[in-house]
Amino acid sequence: MKTTGGSTEAKRRAGEHAATAVEDGMVVGLGTGSTAAHAIRAIGAAVDDGLDVVGVPTSFQSRQLAIEEGVPVVDLDEVGGVDLAIDGADQIADGQLIKGGGAAHAREKIVDAAADRFLVVADPSKQVESLDHAVPVEVLPAARPVVERRLRELGGESSLRTAERKDGPVVTDNGNVVLDCEFGTIDAPGTLAERLATIPGIVEHGLFVDLADEVHVGTAEDVTVERL
Repeated sequence: MKTTGGSTEAKRRAGEHAATAVEDGMVVGLGTGSTAAHAIRAIGAAVDDGLDVVGVPTSFQSRQLAIEEGVPVVDLDEVGGVDLAIDGADQIADGQLIKGGGAAHAREKIVDAAADRFLVVADPSKQVESLDHAVPVEVLPAARPVVERRLRELGGESSLRTAERKDGPVVTDNGNVVLDCEFGTIDAPGTLAERLATIPGIVEHGLFVDLADEVHVGTAEDVTVERL
C-alpha cells in the first residue's frame, strides 16, 4: 500500500539534505521508500568522494540500492549502535508518523529506534493536521483471524494487503503478511500504538510515536527542517 503524491524534485531535495548530516565514521540506518532512496544515493556519492561510513539497511530494497551505490552494508547485530537513521513516512502529524507503505516498518522501527538521531525525509504531501492514514500491521500468517477480531474490537477495519503482479498477499522480508487497518482520524496515536502492541500475533505496527528527531521536508525550491 505505497502512498503517492509529492514531486520527485521535492523528495530528492529532502533526501539529499538529510544526507548532509552523515559524518565520517558513522553507522547509518538506511530507510526504505522513494524519498529515503535519494538519501542513499547521496550517501553513495559521498562514499565515492571518500566518506567512511557503513549502512544498516531496513529492507531488501534498501540493501540492494546501497550495494549498487557503493555504500558498505552491515546487519544491526554487527554494530554497537546506529548514529543516524534516515527514513521516509507515509504521513506526518506533529512529529508522529505512520509508516509501512513498503511493508518494511518492522525493520524500519527497530533501526530507527536504535539510532541516536532519526531524521524523517518527506515531501509536503505527507504532512497533515491529524493522522488518518491506514495503519499497516505486520502479522504472523497463522494469527491473522485472531488479530483481525482484535482490531475490530479497537474500532479498526482491516484488509489484507495483496501483492501486485503476483497472486496472493504481500509477504514481508520477515515472511509475514500485512493488514492495512483504517481507524479514521487518530487523535491519540500513542494510546493506539500501545493497544496494538499488546495484541498477540502482531509483529509490528506502523505507528512511529515519539521516535523522530527531525523532519526534513523538501519542496521544488528548498528544504525546511523541523526539530522535535
